Amino acid sequence: MSAVEPLTDVSMWVRREGLEILLLLSGSLLLARFVGWIGAWITARIDANVQESDELVRSEDAKHRHALVQVVTWTVIVLIYVVTAIQIVMRLGVPLTSLVAPATVIGVALGFGAQRIVQDLLAGFFVITEHQYGYGDVIRLSIPGVGGPVQGTVEDVTLRMTQMRTVNGEVVITPNGQIVQVVNLSRDWARVVVDVPVPSTVDVSQVTNILQDVGAAAYADEHLRPLLLDPPTVMGVENIEVDTLSIRIVARTLPGKQFDVGRQLRARIANALRREGILVAPQLNTDTPSGQQ
Repeated sequence: MSAVEPLTDVSMWVRREGLEILLLLSGSLLLARFVGWIGAWITARIDANVQESDELVRSEDAKHRHALVQVVTWTVIVLIYVVTAIQIVMRLGVPLTSLVAPATVIGVALGFGAQRIVQDLLAGFFVITEHQYGYGDVIRLSIPGVGGPVQGTVEDVTLRMTQMRTVNGEVVITPNGQIVQVVNLSRDWARVVVDVPVPSTVDVSQVTNILQDVGAAAYADEHLRPLLLDPPTVMGVENIEVDTLSIRIVARTLPGKQFDVGRQLRARIANALRREGILVAPQLNTDTPSGQQ
């Protein structure tokens, strides 16, 4: 390629470098749109394959592929625009060597002013490569300065931010660098823990037998059986208060299904105890921690 001539002949420059710049801009926009379309098509195929399969929950591999496609698509689009910008600068007659010194100064300034962005990108890189969570996972994030953990379903993961939707329908967008802890509630398997408060005067053996019957019936139910990995287990007395005591029952479930199973178990337990004339406290305290295989 011949050296770029000074901008003395505007007409000649418009017909040569100006036209090349216009073609570069148009081509980069079309290429970026094409890459975005390819990424959307691949993610749609991944989601369609999950829906067509017999699996009740999205596999970890599908979650990771979905997140990886989004990150690769975003990275390729950024590279397209960066390369296009360099080519335009060259056709404007600005030698790249003359930009080394200003770029160094700008790089130092950005190093101090954009530390948060670099931190977000590095954190997002490890989120993707370490498979910490992906599209469709139910997670709980701990963020400094926020009153409490934020829980929701992941809808988008990029190198810079994580987007999730809470149970109330709110969309929460969090820079990856601000996340100090992630609790993944849908990895491998999950556990439902139900503490049943009953009067301290009841026969513990009777309540235990009732809960065992409820667990066996739940495991035999055609709707709940696919969600349970094994029969619910009665652990025994967990807590003793002045007027009440708590008996714990736990169950392992498919990832992300612990909430549905927990609601079903609480309803079955309340009905079974009511049939036996046993009073239950105003509510059943439930915790649903996730587990790792």
